[in-house]
Amino acid sequence: MANKPQVLRLYRQALKLSLDWSVHRYIWRGQALYIRSLFEANKHVSQPRQQRALIEETEQILEKWKHPDPYRPPTAPGGSKYERNLPADNLDPPPHMHL
Repeated sequence: MANKPQVLRLYRQALKLSLDWSVHRYIWRGQALYIRSLFEANKHVSQPRQQRALIEETEQILEKWKHPDPYRPPTAPGGSKYERNLPADNLDPPPHMHL
């Protein structure tokens, strides 16, 4: 259970990252449900080495798919001028994950 705060941090980071790539909230909702299913599928892993491997893999995926121009609320310092950033045209979609 020592990994629980780290896993929660990764989950929240994944949700925020997917929100940066989504133009509309209703599109993001489907992505959020998919992310939740990925985390739920691995919640019963109890071996520390397997947990560590899953955490490292998740960190690598999140680093790879970080948005080059993340959305910032317009009232925040350096905030975005627009409601949502559009996804970059030159990036491939995320790979399909096998569970």
